[in-house]
Amino acid sequence: MSRPPYQIREYPLQQGALEIAYIEEYFNDFPKRKDAGEIMQRLDGREYQILMAEAPLPDDPSTMVPVSYKVSHEIKHEETDPKLIDLVSRLRHSVEFGGRRVLYNWLGATRLDWRGQGHFRALTEESEAWAVAHGFHEVVVKTKNRFHEMRAVLDQLQFNVVKYERHEFDNLESKVYLSKMLKAETVAGHRSIRTVVHAD
Repeated sequence: MSRPPYQIREYPLQQGALEIAYIEEYFNDFPKRKDAGEIMQRLDGREYQILMAEAPLPDDPSTMVPVSYKVSHEIKHEETDPKLIDLVSRLRHSVEFGGRRVLYNWLGATRLDWRGQGHFRALTEESEAWAVAHGFHEVVVKTKNRFHEMRAVLDQLQFNVVKYERHEFDNLESKVYLSKMLKAETVAGHRSIRTVVHAD
């Protein structure tokens, strides 16, 4: 029996920032959560996309709940945000910014009980389709060596390691930078069937 389409909701800035800040409290693996103000400040004035996958509760199929989310935004060679200045500096020998549009996969997670069901893959494929349609040439993501499940998903999606920063004391804390070139064929190779709703 085939799987029903993945249910994805795309959010505008303010509503999306509030939703992400709320659900990060419940199923993000990172100890430091992002609040809505921080998310809005980062995304304001640049191209971005906020996506959330929803799925029915196992014991109440009529109730849909958020199970995975993804926030992506454009990064440029010239940035003013200190964290993005640092990111671009670290990528300067690994990613070409001149005359190209680069998308950064900033935030994302999947609720523990729904992992391994393809929700994050569906979000990533939807993000890639949006990026290709908006003229982006490449998408990059930063993770840590310890996040093996995330790295496995990125490997399946044909992201390539472009830089590795080894931690001085704990290799699990080493940073891994991955990249994927975006072309029309990228979208043609997508496997997930998705239904996307644009939140008002």
